[in-house]
Amino acid sequence: MVGGLPAEWGECFRTVTLDIIPWVLACRKDIIAVGSSDGPIIILDGITGSQKAVLSGHINAVMSVAFSSDGTSLVSGSWDKTVKLWDVQTGGVIKSFHGHTMTVFSVSISADCTMIASGSEEGIWLWNIQTGECLHVVEQQESVHCVTFSPMDSQSLISTSGGIAQKWNISGCKINPVHDGSLVPFSLERIQVVLWQGIVVAVQHFDDNQLYQCCCLIPGGRLIAVAAGSAINIWDVSGSDQHLIKTYAGQGKNISSLVFFSPSSLVSSSYDQSIRFWQISDLLADSAVTDPNSTTLASAPIRSITLQVKDTIAISGDENGMVRIWDISTGDCKSSSQIPAKEPRYSDVQLANNRLICVWIVERKVHIWDAEKGEHKIVGTAQDGVADGVEGAKISGDGSRVYCLYYRSLQAWSVLTGAGMGEVELEFSEPQRSLSVDGLRVWVHSPVEELQGWDFGISGSPPVELFISPPARNDTKLWDYSLSGIWDTATKKVVFQLGGRFFKPACVQWDGQYLVAGYNSGEVLILDFNHTL
Repeated sequence: MVGGLPAEWGECFRTVTLDIIPWVLACRKDIIAVGSSDGPIIILDGITGSQKAVLSGHINAVMSVAFSSDGTSLVSGSWDKTVKLWDVQTGGVIKSFHGHTMTVFSVSISADCTMIASGSEEGIWLWNIQTGECLHVVEQQESVHCVTFSPMDSQSLISTSGGIAQKWNISGCKINPVHDGSLVPFSLERIQVVLWQGIVVAVQHFDDNQLYQCCCLIPGGRLIAVAAGSAINIWDVSGSDQHLIKTYAGQGKNISSLVFFSPSSLVSSSYDQSIRFWQISDLLADSAVTDPNSTTLASAPIRSITLQVKDTIAISGDENGMVRIWDISTGDCKSSSQIPAKEPRYSDVQLANNRLICVWIVERKVHIWDAEKGEHKIVGTAQDGVADGVEGAKISGDGSRVYCLYYRSLQAWSVLTGAGMGEVELEFSEPQRSLSVDGLRVWVHSPVEELQGWDFGISGSPPVELFISPPARNDTKLWDYSLSGIWDTATKKVVFQLGGRFFKPACVQWDGQYLVAGYNSGEVLILDFNHTL
């Protein structure tokens, strides 16, 4: 034991790699908000580390993020000189606050969710959330790098400017004296920390006289974590004898932000584009710590979507071979399966007779996976020289056949035996061709060529060309990839269009009522238009 605390601290039990540089962190309940250097805000599941949403709207680095007291809203301040209020559930912008002419370094929401405080190079701005009006501007001699409302009430706040902490009321009047007993300053190494009602509100680095905010206080106030380059120092500040307990090392580059997610876990972000979860107690209250193998890392891009309305499900397959079955009425994930696939580029999934069948193509080889039996077959190989000509794969509605679209051929295979079930020679490939199936009938769609179809189900005969259209669940409303919306062919108008972070799905299924879309972020969107269109 060290200082009465466990000696076996410092294990990094999860690392999530992002495609952006994370600058700031905030957490509330079981979610973590990550403000980035490029503008997007990433929402992570705090238990699994998986990506839940991307909030797009800022056009420059996000300098600060803060949750509302009820966890339903998130406020952000940016280098683009704006403050934004977000709906955490939908990911949409509730309101943008304009007026700052310089960088916004810090933001906070009052406990009663009626006001926002923002700190910038100009001073402190107080905003009315309902109207978007700026109520007061408190000018400062130096940049305000930290501003926060009291967690106890909505009538007072504190700011730091030039390393000096000051208290204010909501009218913008200074409250004297500054150090009235609720502010607790102390020094760790070369850093002075000021605590106020359980919040770290100011840190002064004595070497370069610049504010340094990369530290956080554990719930309850016993421990404080302070970043030192790529290491994290944990201090016991509960008594008069403030002392270092443990140093964590291993973050690739300098740490950009820290937050205690719970009394037993700490989350850090780094300029190496990673988010790391650290164990800081042997009292393992987090399920993510006690069973890290039961959770997944950040969601991989979705590569296939199957909509089975009669079974009230949608099935998604991602780039890592994770297949999930979704209840389209509730949006809940009913089950998940890991298939033995390595980056399946062309894939399809079907639940037929309670058997989950998956197909994918890698290096011209057709792979079939029967999840119920745990069987993996490699049933065929495309023609030599057409590795880049693979265009798609589909499973028949009854789960008995696999159809594969290549550069100049359409081939069918038996799921049960792996035997070839017929082949059709096609003309040269046209861009953006796709497959659709109805039982043992299959159609090739192309924006240039006419629709072509074949029946592969006539026993003892080669595939028979069809001269009828596939059954349509909706005669007039079609999904248009170029518009990311639904086009009404009767009125020649777009009747629905996806927007924001949902604008460009990687794959879509639309049957006239349900729209299911998969995204490169790993998200799956399910919309029911039964009472809309």
